[in-house]
Amino acid sequence: MLVEKYYQETAGQIRVSRQQASDFAKNIADDFNPIHDIDAKRFCVPGDLLFAIMLARYGLSSRMRFTFSGMVTDEVSLTLPDLDERHISITSAAGKEYLCFDRSGNLSTHQTLIDCFTRSYVEFSGHNFPHILVPLMAKHSVMINPDRPLVMYQGMSFELDRLDLVAPRLELVSSNLEIVKKRGNVTLEFCLKESGEVVGRGQKMMVLSGLRPYEQDKIGQLVTAYALRKQNHNPRKIS
Repeated sequence: MLVEKYYQETAGQIRVSRQQASDFAKNIADDFNPIHDIDAKRFCVPGDLLFAIMLARYGLSSRMRFTFSGMVTDEVSLTLPDLDERHISITSAAGKEYLCFDRSGNLSTHQTLIDCFTRSYVEFSGHNFPHILVPLMAKHSVMINPDRPLVMYQGMSFELDRLDLVAPRLELVSSNLEIVKKRGNVTLEFCLKESGEVVGRGQKMMVLSGLRPYEQDKIGQLVTAYALRKQNHNPRKIS
């Protein structure tokens, strides 16, 4: 199972350490967002890791919609209900909801398919910055705060035409940015392909905070710093 080394489970509750979150972000999703660093002041478990854990636990349905409502830190234990329901809410021991998802249609628990689908999605998702978001911000003449860059995962949904897939791949179809004062709502439309045939479609939603007028030199510095973080990363061997 792709995600089994990236969380601990005790009595129906899961917890993700800073090291596990950072390893997943960098080694699986190729995501070097500083908020996933083990020493980050505003540390956050990657939404893609939570998504991957949910698929591993509850299976891949032909129609799914995920909504993230809180930042999960290494101090939060999440309860995974043992339910066979269409709507599942993931909460902390104190009852605070951090994630919920709806599912319908056919269901697959085939682990090879789930791992392949998960890897394809998180690789696509992890490359949103700078490949997709920077051109999108430039188009709308806005940018995130280069000193405290914050891009929040809000949710995603997808619909698959069938589940007898072997190696589905995600491709970007379109991107859109809606600006509301200093907040930007990003919607990425994607399709899923199997051997060149479109077999599904979906959306990813993100929030950009602290928007300000676009400055090419500052964005260039941010992109360069991101590239250096990736270049200097030494993958840690996980036993």
